[in-house]
Amino acid sequence: MLLRELETGVVGAPMAGGPTTPELVAAVGDAGGLGFLAAGYLTAGQLAAAIAEVWDATSRPFGVNLFVPETANSYAGGPGSLTGQDRVVAVAAYRDALAVDAQAVGVEPGEPRPGDDDDWERKVDLVLREHVPVVSFTFGLPGPAVLGELRRSGTATVATVTDVDEARAALDAGVDGLCVQGPDGGGHRGTLDATKPPSDLDLVELVAAVRAETDVPLVAAGGIASAERAAEVRAAGADAVQIGTALLLTPEAGTGLAYRRALGDPAFTNTAVTRAYSGRLARGLETEFLRRHDTHAPAAYPEVHHLTVPLRRASARAERPDLLALWAGTGWRSARAVPAATVVAEFATR
Repeated sequence: MLLRELETGVVGAPMAGGPTTPELVAAVGDAGGLGFLAAGYLTAGQLAAAIAEVWDATSRPFGVNLFVPETANSYAGGPGSLTGQDRVVAVAAYRDALAVDAQAVGVEPGEPRPGDDDDWERKVDLVLREHVPVVSFTFGLPGPAVLGELRRSGTATVATVTDVDEARAALDAGVDGLCVQGPDGGGHRGTLDATKPPSDLDLVELVAAVRAETDVPLVAAGGIASAERAAEVRAAGADAVQIGTALLLTPEAGTGLAYRRALGDPAFTNTAVTRAYSGRLARGLETEFLRRHDTHAPAAYPEVHHLTVPLRRASARAERPDLLALWAGTGWRSARAVPAATVVAEFATR
């Protein structure tokens, strides 16, 4: 499989919401890695344009990451799932709680859009038509029909998992590889069930535990901020390492100006995991917004995401980080403003 054939053993993480660009995907590929487009939050039309840009920019293979909506997730939610009227009430209360922050930047909280499936079916059809070399999934497991169609089209499939039980479920579903995500990475935890507490098992131990279950290709992800850490997870059984935060300051990344400044701002001293921005657990720089809203943000994705979109966009336009989701792993201080090829080389198989 392609994940075992990479010259560098490096995968560029799909970072939705702006940081991942076709230029970054192509640059990672040209450097001997595997770049991933982040399809999350894009329409199928926007994703089609991004795929075309990558095809035009490089002859190297690449991947597309899809968010699996609850309606398409074959992994059953646990007993703690927030559903029905309880969910509606919790989301409405959170919208009210955001009002003061929204007023401060001259906007109103967004509408929750509970039925939003992130254009799932059209995106699946698109990656099938485009014969994308690799498709990965986050937030859930697609059903056997989708996985079967992709396999027949020649596309390799990868599921993001955060513990051994999820890995077993993904293997039973028939994916070709696993992205094994540890607790220290930036951005969303890829738990298959949005409400369950994610594992805090160290990435090296988690990779070793999953490797004991299977011989499929494994990509280790989450907090890999040095060549030494990359070597540790490879020794534990990973075929490749996935880097995201390390690429945020590269010129090819679409990271906004306020976001870039925040990553180097000594006023930010810690990262934290929160539901405050999207309703799903995600790690980012600890902001005042995060501290204010973390304890009462409901486990309701995508509703919370849509509520906070206007606040985050207004904050980005004003080039101020106050309300931004500054996704970053625990090793964010090591990120450098150098070309993506330089970063890939730093994490390459020795």
